Amino acid sequence: MAKIDSSFEGKLVRLRGWVYKRRDIGGAAFIILRDGSGLIQVAFKRGSLPPEQYETVRRVGLESSCEVTGVVKSDPRAPGGLEVHAVSFRLVGDCKDYPIAKKKHGVEFLLDHRHLWIRSPKVAAVLRVRAELLKAAREWFEAHDYIEVTAPSIVTAAVEGGATLFELEYFGRKAYLTQSSQFYLEAAIFSLGRAYTIQPSFRAEKSRTRRHLTEFTHMEGEAAFMDLNQLMIELEDLVSYMCREVVERRKRELEELGRRFTPPEPPFPRISYDEAIEIAQSKGVPIEWGEDLSTESERAVSSEFEKPVLVHRYPREVKAFYHKPDPENPKVVLCTDMLAPEDTGEIIGGGQRIHDYQELVKRIEECGLDVEDYEWYLDLRRYGSVPHSGFGLGVERVVKWICGLSHVREATLIPRTPVRVYP
Repeated sequence: MAKIDSSFEGKLVRLRGWVYKRRDIGGAAFIILRDGSGLIQVAFKRGSLPPEQYETVRRVGLESSCEVTGVVKSDPRAPGGLEVHAVSFRLVGDCKDYPIAKKKHGVEFLLDHRHLWIRSPKVAAVLRVRAELLKAAREWFEAHDYIEVTAPSIVTAAVEGGATLFELEYFGRKAYLTQSSQFYLEAAIFSLGRAYTIQPSFRAEKSRTRRHLTEFTHMEGEAAFMDLNQLMIELEDLVSYMCREVVERRKRELEELGRRFTPPEPPFPRISYDEAIEIAQSKGVPIEWGEDLSTESERAVSSEFEKPVLVHRYPREVKAFYHKPDPENPKVVLCTDMLAPEDTGEIIGGGQRIHDYQELVKRIEECGLDVEDYEWYLDLRRYGSVPHSGFGLGVERVVKWICGLSHVREATLIPRTPVRVYP
């Protein structure tokens, strides 16, 4: 339907879709039909189609599926300035008492019926923006010589800390759902040079915030011979490209959402963790050096900038064991988080990895982890190790930001949260 324009005027077309709206005016009935690509108004006039078909149109319920044949006509009163004058109507799948036909429903009701609510034009617009974002990301990765791989989702050790692992029984042994594909991407770079993946990650976090899901889409990349500064340049370029392409290609969807979004252009502001703490404290946030940035702290810092800001060199105690300590200040590590504006918070976390075998073993032990659980990962440092860096990006958070959504659960097809595993 989205392809029907003024060039179709006077032509006979066949449409298949679902009844979005319906109304009767005198001796005519009007249906707004949707097919996933767009909406178009169809006019049914008594006498223009067989009587039994006309009566079916007058009784048809919202979200019924149907097939319509008619002639495209210009009409400034119709959505888009065009409507189809029907000459035949066939009901494919009737729908009576559609559960969410009313205009107003509570959030919990809509989440209970998310499998139906995704039919709404606004949700469809978000899903199209999301798809375009992933398409643009893959274009960027290909242009920068990253090779896409798919990593295991069932693993035997933690990447981001044991407290957020989903444990499962795996043929008599203990295993977990992956928190990140980072370790496997690190293995891949010794074969491919640069590698990336876009796949689900799982965090058993009981955080009930607007930023957290227990299952989310994780865009991750790793590159050999890359330091922290080079990584931050890459991240600026990736985010800028994705945002720019989405805005250019999905104008109609952003209009449907009532969203005006300006893609950020590099360079992005860069501040140290020390500076971030000073900003947060100056705004009355109770935080001390050595603590991780809380949601409140991230909000205070990001509100200072119109673009995403890269906060770098966090204390080693608040970051995972694999981050390389800064040679100039071993109390901090060579890492960065990208914080987006509009209370979006962290959208990317990344950094330079420890590539020395002995140094990595020491950090694993310092963090109270079992070295044996990481034997294969340590092999990467035994056999031809190189300096390298990588990152992870939360797709739902970026979609939330671009679309101006209130919660990340709106940025995915069917969300998973600590209180939702259905539908």
